[in-house]
Amino acid sequence: MDSLISAAARALAAGDALQALKRVALRNDPPALALRGIAMAQLGEHQRARELLKRAVRGFGQQEALARARCVVAEAEVALALREFAGPPHELDAAMATLEACGDRGNALQARLIVARRLLLLGRLGEAAAALQPVESQALPPLPGAVAALLAAELALRSLRMAEVQAALTRASTAADRAGVLALQAEVAEARALLDRPAARRLTGGEWQPLRLQDVAALRDSGSLVVDACCHGLRADAQWLPLARRPILFTLVRTLAEAWPGDVDRDTLIARAFRTREADETHRARLRVEIGRLRALMGSLAGIEATARGFVLRPASSRPVAVLVPPVDGDQGELIALLSDGAAWSTSALALALGESQRNVQRALAELEAAGRVRATGQTRARRWLAPPLTGFTTILLLPTALPLG
Repeated sequence: MDSLISAAARALAAGDALQALKRVALRNDPPALALRGIAMAQLGEHQRARELLKRAVRGFGQQEALARARCVVAEAEVALALREFAGPPHELDAAMATLEACGDRGNALQARLIVARRLLLLGRLGEAAAALQPVESQALPPLPGAVAALLAAELALRSLRMAEVQAALTRASTAADRAGVLALQAEVAEARALLDRPAARRLTGGEWQPLRLQDVAALRDSGSLVVDACCHGLRADAQWLPLARRPILFTLVRTLAEAWPGDVDRDTLIARAFRTREADETHRARLRVEIGRLRALMGSLAGIEATARGFVLRPASSRPVAVLVPPVDGDQGELIALLSDGAAWSTSALALALGESQRNVQRALAELEAAGRVRATGQTRARRWLAPPLTGFTTILLLPTALPLG
C-alpha cells in the first residue's frame, strides 16, 4: 500500500476529510475511490459518496472480499445518513460476517453499530437493543464507544430510564472527547441539552406546569395515577393501560382526571367524548355504556362512581391523580407525543388514537414532515411514521482499520 493511501486513511480517521481528499482526489484506483467516497460522505455529499463507493466495489473484484465488505459497510452508513431503508439488510450482515472472519474487528464493530442504528430509526427498539447488547459488554475504542453510548442513551430515553441515560451520556462525552471528533462532541452536547427542554406539561392547581424528561420519569415513579395524554393511556407504577385505540374511553378518563377530586357533569362528558353540543337520551345511554367499559378496563387502577350530576374518578389506594399532556397544544403536539415512544405508527392508527379523520392526520403529518419533526418509512399501505431520533446520529464513516484497503 502506497504512502498517499496511508496518509489519506489516517486523515479520515482523524476526521479531516479535506486533507484526505488532497491526497487521493485525482486517483481512480479502488482504494482511492473508497477513501474519496468516505471523505465525500463526511462532507455531506452523500450521493457522490455512494457513486464512488459503488465504483470502488466494482474495482476491487470478487477476489478482494475484505475490501468489498468494507465498502459495503460504508455504503450502508451513507444510506443511513440519507434515511434510505429499502436496501437489503442481508448485504450488511454478510459484510459483517466477512469482516469478523478476516479479523477486521474494527469495521465489524462499525457494521454492528450501523445495524443497531438502522433498527432504532425503523422503530424496532427491541431488536436494536439486542443488536447493541454484544457491543456494550466490550471495551471499545473512543469513536465507536461514543456512538454505542449515544445509542444506549437513545434506547434508555425512549423508556425514560433516566439513570441509564445519564450514565450513557457520561460515557459518550468521555469517549467523544478522547476521539477528538467535533461533530460527535456537538452531538453529545445536544443530547445533554435535550434533557433540560420541556418534554410535557402537568396539570397542577388548575394550571399547566412544564416538565423536563427527568420530571416526567419522576412523576411516573411517584405512585400517582398518571393519565398520559402523550402516550394515550393510564399508568400507575409498573401498570400500563394503553388506550390509544380507545379514544372515547381515553377522553372520558382524561376529563375525569382533569376535574379530580371533583366530579364532571354528564353533559360535559358527552360533549367532549362524543363531540356533540346537544345531548339527548341516546347520548346519556351511550355514556353509561362507555363508562361501564372504562370501569372494566381500569380494573384495580381506579374506579368511577356516579354522583348526582355526573361521575367522579376514584383512584385505588388513594393515589393522587396527575394529568400529563404534550408540551404544545393542538393535534400536531399530540401527533409528536404519540410518535415519541419510538415505535412506527400507521396513519390509520394515529387517526384512531386522535379521533380524527385519516385525511386530517395525513395533512398534519405532511406539515410536520416538511418541518423535519416526523419522518416516514415504507411506501403506500406499508408507510409508517416515526419521530426523529432524540439524539441524532453523526455519520462517522471512518473505517477504523481502513489502512489495508489496497
